[in-house]
Amino acid sequence: MSALTSDVILQRMMSLHPKVMDLTLDRVWRLLDRIGSPEKSLPPVIHIAGTNGKGSTLAMIRAGIEAAGLSAHAYTSPHLERFHERIRISGKIISEDALSTILDECYIANGPDQITYFEITTCAALLAMARADADYTLLEVGLGGRLDATNVVERPKLCVITPISIDHEHFLGNTLGKIAFEKAGIIKKDVPVVVGPQPQEAMDVIEEVAEKRRAPIIAYGQHWHVFRERDRLIFQDETGLCDLPLPVLPGAHQISNAGMSIAALRHLNIDQEALDGAMTQAQWPARMQRLLSGRLVELAGNAELWLDGGHNPAAGEALAAHIATLPKKSTYLICGMLNTKDILGYLKPFSAHVDGLIGVSIPNEINTLSAEETVGKARAAGMHSMAAQTIDNAIQTVIQKDPNARILLCGSLYLAGEILRQNNQPKE
Repeated sequence: MSALTSDVILQRMMSLHPKVMDLTLDRVWRLLDRIGSPEKSLPPVIHIAGTNGKGSTLAMIRAGIEAAGLSAHAYTSPHLERFHERIRISGKIISEDALSTILDECYIANGPDQITYFEITTCAALLAMARADADYTLLEVGLGGRLDATNVVERPKLCVITPISIDHEHFLGNTLGKIAFEKAGIIKKDVPVVVGPQPQEAMDVIEEVAEKRRAPIIAYGQHWHVFRERDRLIFQDETGLCDLPLPVLPGAHQISNAGMSIAALRHLNIDQEALDGAMTQAQWPARMQRLLSGRLVELAGNAELWLDGGHNPAAGEALAAHIATLPKKSTYLICGMLNTKDILGYLKPFSAHVDGLIGVSIPNEINTLSAEETVGKARAAGMHSMAAQTIDNAIQTVIQKDPNARILLCGSLYLAGEILRQNNQPKE
């Protein structure tokens, strides 16, 4: 056990960040070599890239694996409330003692050499997972794929590419083709890849990369289909049809995420009973999550509080479509976003479905868009909007308009994490 807490070590790691951000795996390979190449000792890896649905798809795959009586490590990002959420060892969130020990070991091994926060913490996660038994390892890409710190496993068991859309243009490129090329960088020679619904421009690139690497494609619309029929989910592939419960994660967009998870689990020969578990037992916070208790819930009184961390135009379209299916009642957004996002593209789909927006700045986030800037974009999208100084003020503003309103707190995973922290704070 380290004498230092994980928070202290993580803060120290921030000082190692290179002055110029350059996507490369050189720093990752250097540190992995120093700590014994843990990426070579992981249980069979399922590597997941894409723009939307990575976390939900991973959560359903993990639920299916566990419903089959098996275990899985999982690495995801970013976290919401605590860094520990990023690393699951055999299904359980890593303990403080284990995390502080593994972080300290990686910090010492790296020395003063430059390395990004995500790179060094990814190395720590791989080391922790390599030292514990599990049947599978689930790795979610942080950014892109080709040069992401998770892309160090030479031969994963399976790759998954979720729907691709425009996001992180300043790092990945400003066209779907360029972004798809980066995402498809996780495809490995002879390793099957499950591919979710894609724009044709992205699919063309994925197919080209897969062909060059002789990677068998298991693609939506070609090798498998998924749809909702009444209150059931129907999945069909070349081996037969599955009639399953609807995903417990809400939203029509979860149907395609469910399809990708089922396609992956079928490739792993997970049985039908476990597929039911993938649909009914998956947990993934801040994805159209209804908050039912806590300080903010009490503040809202009779109003509904919902939380979602989606932050790009595709996520806005999915959320707006889901809101349209809910029982009619006055609906307001409390929105805070990072200044690197396409906020107008995110907000436009909501304009026909909500009564207004309250803009907030994301607390303690240097890259937040100001509340006033968010309001300006909301008005450009055709919404009535105003700014609030705090999340509490924003909720109070909505309930003054309608004490029985539906409130969706949205726009960023960083805002979602702050919401959860504030909701879990004891009342003064």
